Amino acid sequence: MKADFLIIGGGVIGLTCAQSLLLSGYRVTLIERHAVGQEASWAGGGILSPLCPWDYPDPVTRLALRSMGMFSDAAARLQAATGIDPEYQRCGMLLVPPFQQELAEQWCAKHRFGLRLEALADHLPHQKGRQYSDKGLLLPEIAQIRNPRLLKALNEHVRMLGGVILEHHEAQKFELEGDRITGLQSTQGRLGADAYIVTAGAWSKVLLGEHALGMDIRPIRGQILLFKFDKPPFQKILLKENLYLIPRRDGHVLVGSTLEDVGFDKSVTVEARDNLLLRVREIFPDWNGIVPVKHWAGFRPGSPDNIPVIGQHPSLNNLYVNSGHFRYGVTMSFASAELLTNEIAGKPQSLPIDEYRWT
Repeated sequence: MKADFLIIGGGVIGLTCAQSLLLSGYRVTLIERHAVGQEASWAGGGILSPLCPWDYPDPVTRLALRSMGMFSDAAARLQAATGIDPEYQRCGMLLVPPFQQELAEQWCAKHRFGLRLEALADHLPHQKGRQYSDKGLLLPEIAQIRNPRLLKALNEHVRMLGGVILEHHEAQKFELEGDRITGLQSTQGRLGADAYIVTAGAWSKVLLGEHALGMDIRPIRGQILLFKFDKPPFQKILLKENLYLIPRRDGHVLVGSTLEDVGFDKSVTVEARDNLLLRVREIFPDWNGIVPVKHWAGFRPGSPDNIPVIGQHPSLNNLYVNSGHFRYGVTMSFASAELLTNEIAGKPQSLPIDEYRWT
């Protein structure tokens, strides 16, 4: 029997790591301080792409593109195994002006990524006689996933594969002997394993304490609004600068999001709500009388340049981390789990990994 792992953090990164290790023959226990999948992974919109990939450094887009290419098959396998449909759909994303057309065209040509100019009027319904004469940039290959359903399916699949999930177990302190961790103290008692993986998102640096070394991960609050219509009012994900609107199959539309460096304060604010509403109504004036049915916030694990840390601790040889994905934890999840599993198993990597190392 292969070594066993204790994963600390039950978001999409922890769950995909657990799934990947279990499928590779390892024994896995995952602990979560509250309920599985209820923090940043649940709160996000589920756009399977960096918003504008050309705005990010190569390590971000490289990992995102690898993971984006894995999602269709991964979602189908999850649905077949669990009966839960994560609602993966390649709906495309439409950029509403202003946008950097030349930069976008250069990036898409280099990465063989679909891009075309299309009339906004073909995608956006007229609002009080308003005619959309502008053109938008359509990225037809962009997909979305419904985060809560993905997390529910992953949770179920990990359990089906024999993984142990312990909720309401908050990690408190690592026990050490030399260059190895020998145990973890939690609110529900001591836990032990052959090796430990920190996937605690925005809380990773706090959890690691003195062992975080140079890791720079901090909470960045994001606020999202939810609207409900009888049917989807448009079909494509819409993006105007940093505002996105995501249509779901059942008529829900997610609108987000803010980027706020306010520590671990998950409050929702009237200011953020009003600003998001104002910007939405610039696109859809007819939404003036429509109010959100829900408003929430979550903590992204902010990191320099959006580049996550994936791999073994520099000095503790049975400690690993997979964290700091900032806005793109769901997008990068399957490829991040693949990279960490390959490192643990000593298998060749699918892409260069030096930029993600814990240094």
